Amino acid sequence: MKFKRKLETRAVVDLVPMIDVVFQLILFFLVSTTFAVLPGISLDLPQSSTAEGIRTSGITITVSAGGEIFVNSEAVELESLEDALNVLAAADGRDAVPVSLEADAVVPNGMIVRILDSLRRTGYTGVNLRARNQD
Repeated sequence: MKFKRKLETRAVVDLVPMIDVVFQLILFFLVSTTFAVLPGISLDLPQSSTAEGIRTSGITITVSAGGEIFVNSEAVELESLEDALNVLAAADGRDAVPVSLEADAVVPNGMIVRILDSLRRTGYTGVNLRARNQD
């Protein structure tokens, strides 16, 4: 008696585990990516030949050419700047939060000094002044 041998090989690739791994990688990179919070205010930052790029995730104080002051993305008057900084300090702590001050090139020096005074009075000591590189 002769037996018929079936030696057919069926190669089936299961794609479900690979799709799961790719999905997990996409989620990991989305969660671990940090996004820069940039205000929607157009500034002409002063130029500096020694400017360095710094990534801050703390408080950003922006002063536009017209003299408007923004703490992160909220408009604030100069007189109420200390109150806004105290509210943020109560939430995050003064020492743990870096402060970045970015002002238009035409903002008078007196305005920047008053903002720095407000920062010192509220207990913030580490302030980064933003500028753009000279090319």
